[in-house]
Amino acid sequence: MRITGAVLEEIGRPSPYSESQPITIGELELGDVGPTEVRVRIEAAGICHSDLSVVDGNRVRPVPMLLGHEAAGIVEEIGSRVTDLDVGSRVTMAFLPRCEDCDGCRTGGRLPCEKGTAANSAGTLLSGSRLLSRGGEEVFHHLGVSGFATHAVVDRASVVAVGDDVPPEIAAVLGCAVLTGGGALLNAVRREQGESVMIVGLGGVGVSALISAVAEGAGPVIAVDALPEKLELARRLGADAAHTPAEVAERGIGADHALECAGHPKAFETAFRATRPGGRTVTVGLPNPQAVSEISPLTVTSEARTIIGSYLGSAIPARDIPRFIEWWREGRLPVEKLISRTIRLDEINDAMDELAEGRAVRQVIVFD
Repeated sequence: MRITGAVLEEIGRPSPYSESQPITIGELELGDVGPTEVRVRIEAAGICHSDLSVVDGNRVRPVPMLLGHEAAGIVEEIGSRVTDLDVGSRVTMAFLPRCEDCDGCRTGGRLPCEKGTAANSAGTLLSGSRLLSRGGEEVFHHLGVSGFATHAVVDRASVVAVGDDVPPEIAAVLGCAVLTGGGALLNAVRREQGESVMIVGLGGVGVSALISAVAEGAGPVIAVDALPEKLELARRLGADAAHTPAEVAERGIGADHALECAGHPKAFETAFRATRPGGRTVTVGLPNPQAVSEISPLTVTSEARTIIGSYLGSAIPARDIPRFIEWWREGRLPVEKLISRTIRLDEINDAMDELAEGRAVRQVIVFD
């Protein structure tokens, strides 16, 4: 079928992207649904730093690539072997499908799926197929989703049904921002009652972790970011304290555990140094592959510290997304507060500039 989508033509064009236009909007061909796949009419798609990381070259992927990995929509067609999903269901998409049969999948979310990771790197679906083309030229999939389009075909393992009462914009950000930030809090930080947590970096993932920590209610929540407007947002969302990284360093502010969500080596160092003896420093950010942080190995040993890497929130989407939906339904998790603005698909290059300059928490493309 013919679809309209946003294709990254070339990696590494200079910013501002509103001028260099690395992403173009146009028509593509979308192939047929395979036995384990579903076709989804996209209703909303969030713009994540992982999208920007492909645009600016921090994450090298094959191009041309139809971007977007955080999306929600309505199931229009299901494959012959899909028996647990109905046409007409609203679903959110998770960018790391799980084969349920590899060593990674047997860790309960701690490690990524090996087959899903390989497919994501190659720009294919979990089955290994590529279903996107343009004028006879093959177009690569982005993280098994390619949600910056009117329609997508994805593996059944890439979607979770959310219920008709969950608005599309909310459903979209559940699949990446909330699952990554909130999932890391629940699955990797794992606070005991009364323990404090520091969230370093207040983008979409960091704010998701913050509202999840407030909803969890286990102990004090400390927010850290360099931008005053983001610190003010954190206070409005229930943070017990909000500081710049400089204030954390100058005042020796600490927490029982710290969660780094910025994808920058200095942010990781801030989180590590603020973690109290016996605590866990969890990092979910994806810095440039050449980035290096400096920490003291002696501190890890003498203070019985733990450093944990958490990819996609160490989550199993089908297990964890329903928990966040229930918190949202109960009014405990104000996911709508993540959304800085809604945009049209043809505003995508401007949206990348907003993200690169740190002004936006989550921008969401809404499809009519």
